[in-house]
Amino acid sequence: MRDRLNVSLPVAMISQIGDLAARRKMTRSAVVEAAIASLLSPDSAEKTEAALTRRLDRLTRQMQRQERDLMIALETHALFIRFWLGQMPPLPAEAQAAANALGQERFARFLDTLGRRLSQGRSFRDDIPLDIPAMRQRPADRTDDTPSRS
Repeated sequence: MRDRLNVSLPVAMISQIGDLAARRKMTRSAVVEAAIASLLSPDSAEKTEAALTRRLDRLTRQMQRQERDLMIALETHALFIRFWLGQMPPLPAEAQAAANALGQERFARFLDTLGRRLSQGRSFRDDIPLDIPAMRQRPADRTDDTPSRS
């Protein structure tokens, strides 16, 4: 048994309903009935929650990758600075101009290399294993006869 229900909708929405009905070869009433049935369905909320959960999970994974990438960049930068400061002897005043010119040349080569790597889609992050601790071998796990250095 069916009963009639008169509903007032915006003209644009009625036009969209008509277009969808024409594309699917259905009546406008069937389109509206399907939409209302979907809205009233008890699993509608569960489907929405599942979709939101999937999106939140994806965003969480993206944030974890961003945090990991930032940590790698900060550690790399810090190690480089420590190494550079520890290895660079002070220069006499007469050698500073030549060292400055050499530094500018090296920096230009660095920028060229960086630009080339980025344009190829390669990054330093790709060179680092995802699970670094799993890549390390504990001394008890060694399979060769090489003595461990301590």
